[in-house]
Amino acid sequence: MKQFGIMLATTLVAINSPMAGAERADNFVLLDHRGEAQELYYHQNKSAVVILAQANQCDASSQAATELNALAGSLPTESVQFFALNSTLRDSRADLAATAAELALSLPILDDETQLIGEALNIQQAGEVLILKPATWEIVYRGSMEAAPAAITAVLNDTPLPAATAVDGCEIDYPHSNTDAHQQISYTNDIAPLLQEKCVVCHTEGGIGPWAMTDYNMVRGFAPMIREVVRTKRMPPWHADPQVGAWKNDHSLSVAQTQTLVHWVEAGAPRGEGEDPLQQAQATIAEWPLGQPDLILDIPEHTIPASGVVDYQFPTVKNPLDVGVWIRAATVVPGDREVVHHILAGTIDADATQLRRDSGVFDNYLIGYAPGNESHTFPEGTGVYIAPGGEYLFQLHYTPVGRETVDRSRIGLYFHKEKPANFYRQDVVINPVITIPANEARHAEVAYYEFDKPALLHDLVPHAHYRGVASKFELVKPDGSKELILSVPNYDFNWQRTYEFLEPKRIEPGSRLIHTTYYDNSADNPSNPNPAREVPWGLQSWDEMLYGAFSYTYVDESTEAPIHNKLLARTTQFVGFLDQNLDGKVSWKEMPKRMKKQLVQGFSAVDANGDGGLDIQEMYTLNQRQSERRPTQQQQQQQDGASGR
Repeated sequence: MKQFGIMLATTLVAINSPMAGAERADNFVLLDHRGEAQELYYHQNKSAVVILAQANQCDASSQAATELNALAGSLPTESVQFFALNSTLRDSRADLAATAAELALSLPILDDETQLIGEALNIQQAGEVLILKPATWEIVYRGSMEAAPAAITAVLNDTPLPAATAVDGCEIDYPHSNTDAHQQISYTNDIAPLLQEKCVVCHTEGGIGPWAMTDYNMVRGFAPMIREVVRTKRMPPWHADPQVGAWKNDHSLSVAQTQTLVHWVEAGAPRGEGEDPLQQAQATIAEWPLGQPDLILDIPEHTIPASGVVDYQFPTVKNPLDVGVWIRAATVVPGDREVVHHILAGTIDADATQLRRDSGVFDNYLIGYAPGNESHTFPEGTGVYIAPGGEYLFQLHYTPVGRETVDRSRIGLYFHKEKPANFYRQDVVINPVITIPANEARHAEVAYYEFDKPALLHDLVPHAHYRGVASKFELVKPDGSKELILSVPNYDFNWQRTYEFLEPKRIEPGSRLIHTTYYDNSADNPSNPNPAREVPWGLQSWDEMLYGAFSYTYVDESTEAPIHNKLLARTTQFVGFLDQNLDGKVSWKEMPKRMKKQLVQGFSAVDANGDGGLDIQEMYTLNQRQSERRPTQQQQQQQDGASGR
């Protein structure tokens, strides 16, 4: 144990050493001037990474950026990665975007808003150039732009580097970079309360975190890891761009909190004086964090093998109640957290056809569980009505972890005492016809949902699989103006977050909710199972999804006067993924083959306005006609009996 303490102290001192930071670059993730996430170690297969210290009000920096941008355009992108790094506090991300446009820069300008990366790289002046060798992440050149081209050539050719020339740039001020002050950061008053607020709820005994923050010694032992996961934005697991939207239950660290935590680790994680708040007040994990449920359902158990592929499971549980209830909240308790990737829960009505029962589609959606998304309380005054009879339906996704286990998950439901004022509606922007090209590093897929009535948007949930790396939701209003309402630039498949607006967002009729997901199907994506494969839509994680869930209420609806049209909603969803050029209609070229076969003789008759495509209303009219021609369940049973089936 004493030897471990000596090794840990050595590690912490090395982290804090300016010379150590100058010799080797540790990994980091920063958002650039476009709001895209950039990870340093993602470029481990490059021959060189070049970083220019940039500042907007510095002529030397602007000149160097222009020269470096031109140089970047002349070198193969597979060999060298170029970045500009802005660590000045006076420049906002909007300022960086304006500078990039003004100077016509194609290289990303990284927004080092905490200054932690500039500090660790020991950057003193804007205009300074650093060259890193990804094989070791050593900083092999530090100097002016003048000698940088020759230095890059030397790195690419593995020849001796030229002497660095002095930088005549603009000094960067680091007002929070005071190592003496960092030694005085209070574990008792600063660090422990921060961990209690942001981390302990998961990192506690029985929690979903891999280790428990039980006391100072435990935290100190994991201090280097804490620094690493904070610098790379892996923790806390909150991936929304902080400059887009305001959200309930925001788990992210503020700039000041990030600086305090990382500076404390880099100072050697000093203990200081005072009682240990983590030891004094251990968090307890409540089985039902929202209180005792009104109804608890045992989801049918399932045996998960030690390895192999487990098909999605769609078990049902008969509704035990003979009266209708209004659900106001739900909690899912997974039986074995290690193997349960996600659980979707809802109901199917008593009069549902067998075909619908077998489809796995809910009549009433209640909750989607994934790590970090265990409970959901619906907006005040809203609820989901569950009629008597019918069945509760579940979709379970399991991932084997090397040992056989039996999962026995449960769901707890909470009822309204009185009938709520409005329905809580949930839907999804979806595209089940996506194709992710092989070996493509940033491929975008898009779909939309168009609202025909005024509504209030409550929350958003982006979902993709192993290749999903970023996601966003935009609102395009009837006048054509576009608003980015959620950006997740560093999407993490391991965490399925619900982003709930602090205040519901008003949606006017004719507005479109556009959902875009970006996929990295290259070999540089460490999560990619097979970069040589063209990836289709699919339920299993080695396939992909464009799936953007959202919840809303209609402004003019009430539980006394429903106005929701399920067929119109499905039609809207259908048009939203077929209309790939986003012109508001599905052209003949965009139609799937089965539709073309149905309409080969009658397309012009369905295209009522003659504009060469089917808009939502025209497609809805077509679906109405087809629905009317389909036999009812009773008619189908009669036909089956007559034919002997």
